[in-house]
Amino acid sequence: MSTVSDARFWDRSSKSYARARISDQAGYERTLERTVALLKPEDRVLELGCGTGTTALRLASDVKSYLATDLSADMIAIAEEKRAANPIAGLAFRPATAEALASEAARFDAVLGFNYLHLVRDLAGTLGSIHALLVPGGLFISKTPCLGDMNPLIKFALPLMQVIGKAPYAGVFSAQALRGLIAAAGFEVVGTERHASKGKDSRPFIVARKA
Repeated sequence: MSTVSDARFWDRSSKSYARARISDQAGYERTLERTVALLKPEDRVLELGCGTGTTALRLASDVKSYLATDLSADMIAIAEEKRAANPIAGLAFRPATAEALASEAARFDAVLGFNYLHLVRDLAGTLGSIHALLVPGGLFISKTPCLGDMNPLIKFALPLMQVIGKAPYAGVFSAQALRGLIAAAGFEVVGTERHASKGKDSRPFIVARKA
């Protein structure tokens, strides 16, 4: 398994992903409100793992520029269709990874990663790339399923689903471990919130600043 196979999985899933409803709309709205409050009108923003662009289309009008990226070219193609129907100045979509972008000259005031970090294969390496992509004092804002804090049965079911092609790669870690990895990458973790409107919330909203 590799990032190539990950991209193929998300390409195959792109149409059904685009049709899926947000499971906790109130929690999602709370995340958007908190993110907007942290961003400034003059910010240059990068979103990693943007999927079909739903969040990008909600946030891009509040900042100077917004580059939304995803591993899956098919996801980006759907996002581009949405952008064509609802043009927003300063918003661009592109198939890319944090690692690829880190080798380029562009730097950002904020990097967003929602439902993203558990899907990368080298979490420490990706966090290092995110750190490199930010200007000094820039913000990394994430909201990530921490499978290590969820039902232990997930650890057994997930590999079986992956074998039959019903689930992508997913890293298993706790919120505490994730905060430790973010700090080890050179960030100061300045806040952790829970935005779910019901049930146990295992997707912490973490705000970190580049030290």
